[in-house]
Amino acid sequence: MSVKLFVGGLSWGTDDRSLRQRFEEYGTVEDAVVIRDRDTGRSRGFGFVTFANNEDAETAIQNLNDQEFDGRTIKGEYKFFFC
Repeated sequence: MSVKLFVGGLSWGTDDRSLRQRFEEYGTVEDAVVIRDRDTGRSRGFGFVTFANNEDAETAIQNLNDQEFDGRTIKGEYKFFFC
C-alpha cells in the first residue's frame, strides 16, 4: 500500500526532482511533488512524497525529520496518508 508523506519547511528553490532524490535514499519513491503558487509558480514551502510502502516512509521520516535540506530545516511531524 502506498503512503503519502507531507513534507514542510522546504526551500523556495526545491523542485520535484531534488525532493524525490533526497527521499529516494530511504526507499522506493512513487511520486514527489512540491506545491507551487498557481499565480507565481513559486514553491509554497511544502510538498508530498509517496512511498511504495509504509516501512520506507517511516524510515525516511525518522531520518529526515528536523534535518537540513536545500538550506532549510525540514519541519516534520509524523504525518502520512494511506493511498
